[in-house]
Amino acid sequence: MTSDPDGGAEGGQGQSDAALLGLVEDATVRIHAPASGYDPDGPGGQAPGGEFLGSGFFIAPSWILTCAHVAMRGEGGMVNVVFKGDRYTGELAEVPGKVVVAMPGTRPPGTSGWPAPDLALIQLRRPVEHACVYVAERSGALLRGGDIRCVGWVNSPGGGLKLRNGTYRVNGSYGAADDVEQVVLLDEGWLEPGMSGGPVIDFARGEVVGVVKSRLDRQQGGTAVGIERLRTLEVPSTPIETETDDTYQAVFHAHDRYHADRHNVAVGTERTWTDVQSELPGPPAGILGPRLRADLLGRLAELPPPASTRSLLALLDRLPGVYSRDHRPAPRGWRDGLGVLYETRVRDRQARFELIVRYCMGVLTADRPCGQLSVTNAKALWGWVKRIADVELSRDLRGQLDMEWAAIRLRLEQNRQQAVRPSVSEPVLYGDRDGVVLNVDLQGWARDQYDWRVAVDRQASGAEPIDEDSRGAPLGTVPDRLAAALAEAFRRCDEPGSPAMLQVVVAPALFGLAVDDWVLPSNGLPLGAVRPVVLRSSYQGPADERRARWETGPAPGLRAEAVDCEDDLRVRVPDVTRLRTLAHDTVPVLCRYGSRPDPDTTAGVVRLIDAGFGAVLLQRRAAEADTVCREFHRRVAEAVSDAGARDRLPWKIHELRRGVGAGRTEMFWSDGVALYCEDPNHALPDSDGFLEAP
Repeated sequence: MTSDPDGGAEGGQGQSDAALLGLVEDATVRIHAPASGYDPDGPGGQAPGGEFLGSGFFIAPSWILTCAHVAMRGEGGMVNVVFKGDRYTGELAEVPGKVVVAMPGTRPPGTSGWPAPDLALIQLRRPVEHACVYVAERSGALLRGGDIRCVGWVNSPGGGLKLRNGTYRVNGSYGAADDVEQVVLLDEGWLEPGMSGGPVIDFARGEVVGVVKSRLDRQQGGTAVGIERLRTLEVPSTPIETETDDTYQAVFHAHDRYHADRHNVAVGTERTWTDVQSELPGPPAGILGPRLRADLLGRLAELPPPASTRSLLALLDRLPGVYSRDHRPAPRGWRDGLGVLYETRVRDRQARFELIVRYCMGVLTADRPCGQLSVTNAKALWGWVKRIADVELSRDLRGQLDMEWAAIRLRLEQNRQQAVRPSVSEPVLYGDRDGVVLNVDLQGWARDQYDWRVAVDRQASGAEPIDEDSRGAPLGTVPDRLAAALAEAFRRCDEPGSPAMLQVVVAPALFGLAVDDWVLPSNGLPLGAVRPVVLRSSYQGPADERRARWETGPAPGLRAEAVDCEDDLRVRVPDVTRLRTLAHDTVPVLCRYGSRPDPDTTAGVVRLIDAGFGAVLLQRRAAEADTVCREFHRRVAEAVSDAGARDRLPWKIHELRRGVGAGRTEMFWSDGVALYCEDPNHALPDSDGFLEAP
């Protein structure tokens, strides 16, 4: 391990090492074969059919990197992942995962081991909160590490499974840098069964640089695979339309946004990877240092990826003193290109900063494989460049950069004005067809007792009662009591391939009622994944102002605005007078609504209704005081913008709920999102016709 040659406060370096090891262990998982009734804390951590397969680690939200020979032992590409589910108690949690990529996908016949690169990416099948490691962006980082640390799960002498870590020395490699099957030799330490797939960490720089591959039989040492081998992941053969079409870009963009968000967040008491890296004697990222790097990589991860490796190499080749062809496998993403710049022959401080700034300007003008560069994201990257230039570069260079940015911004504005939304089939406007209405009311004379009514809302003739219960029932029993009535109502108005919308009418205090998560016995799926589900309020508020906001033309589109959160801190929803000043194209978002809203939160909802908002998004997932919600803000803004109009929001939220149910990682951010949607053109049906109790 490294030590501080200048001494310093007692335990300073040791504390950094301990903190770094803690960050790694929090993100290291164990992988099991799928099994029912699996107990993570049972004897040996196993159950019949739930064999322990090996280790892995979270490389990005909902993504695990491990060895192919570990992941492919699961049945049908499915595994169970056990990880630290509670950062305070260390309690383990379990979630299913699917092997999305294995490199290679099979073991050649007649071979005893799995050939390199022996890497696999596992995607979680449902959203959970977890920690992620920081992965080096340099080529060949593992070979330059000297002493490294390996972490993984192993069988404990006392029974069960325990985390094991040890120090090893890098002692060369088998294969050249451009050999896809290159492996790195580790010695001077014992690697134990189960550690395969675990992370290899360069403690001097505070980065994960590789994956444990194998151990040597009956002797110390083993092999590992450098993290840069992921660059050899196959490039999609079909056109790339979104970031998620290329797994490599999707994983590393999510990785960089994760660490940038946690570095930039204003709340939190725990040290981040950036914090710990900044405390090391030789922090990574060259002249940038960990903080500037984390911020820059987060902004680069907001942009469409390079059109190709060839185009990225061409950009790097235009920079003085950069020899991008020396880096193998070739850089593939913006982060990889930045890693190349750390090792340039340029030594002058200003010249090195100029190199990085020139790279960023090249990124802004690069060809795009998937969509146009948004003005907002371009401004964010330019803001970083401007901040560096003002401190580190000469006046003449700053002037040149200002002129270049003016030309880039003009071109982006022109592209935005000329852009035409791609033609897509129009979604069903659910307000224009029959639907189902569910009323749930809290009895005023009995504590925690609820009445309910189910009806079909016929556009031509009003309410068609199905069933009701006014005798009162505990809330937990309501879903079972009305399941048959809902199933009958849906049968009466569903159409092939077009399920009817469910409108849930409740008082604002009951907006936390997660009807979209209810499961009907008929199909065993959450209601929100089967059909659009929206909230409507039994308290209506001013109709005229709601109509004026609702009928804002589609030309300007919609934009989301969080009204209960600023800089990742919960704030009070503004008063009605302030809310009324928000533009008519605003869709308010309550990202701190939570699973059990308190009276202040409910009062905030009422103020939004009183201010005339007919569409509000609520995040019901419980959030800690220091929860980082920047990714949620980012994605909800995209979803609202994509919807384009309020009457398309139910369709958009339904699409997201289906995606969460189908295990689509890019939609996991929306787990728990509910939509209050009060269309003034479609009043609630009159309830006078409901059945009378005998």
